[in-house]
Amino acid sequence: MTKLFLPDTEATQQLGITLGQDLTAGTVILLEGDLGAGKTTLVQGIGKGLGITDSIVSPTFTLINEYTEGRIPLYHLDLYRLEPQEVTGLNLESYWEGMEVIPGIVAIEWAERMPYLPDSYFKVCLTYGESGTRQAEITAFNCEMINDVLLQPRGNY
Repeated sequence: MTKLFLPDTEATQQLGITLGQDLTAGTVILLEGDLGAGKTTLVQGIGKGLGITDSIVSPTFTLINEYTEGRIPLYHLDLYRLEPQEVTGLNLESYWEGMEVIPGIVAIEWAERMPYLPDSYFKVCLTYGESGTRQAEITAFNCEMINDVLLQPRGNY
């Protein structure tokens, strides 16, 4: 597990930009954290890092937003309003297996509502700190940890 101190919103977005620049197609990022902890901000940064120019907004009511004009596609999902049995019907594995879509990065907010998980993924838990700070805990499951990506001196996070 890697812990990162994020002093402000810009640092959260910069972390996302770094991830978007370096992660590969097929990467799944499961995002957890309280409302307002920075999950969507992180995904917005990932989109910028991928070269996506569309405005990235939380898909709380649409459930899934697909952005395909970047370096690789970004699939942004939000499970906040769903119960685990409702999530099952979404066939989320089609996104991380690239069965019906072009393989890309899959970022899932409120991933703790998923009744099943992909074979490999990164879990990012965002928590509040003092004075608007955040902390990100990133854990790799059955995939190479992204320490090399995170430790490159690119931004302030």
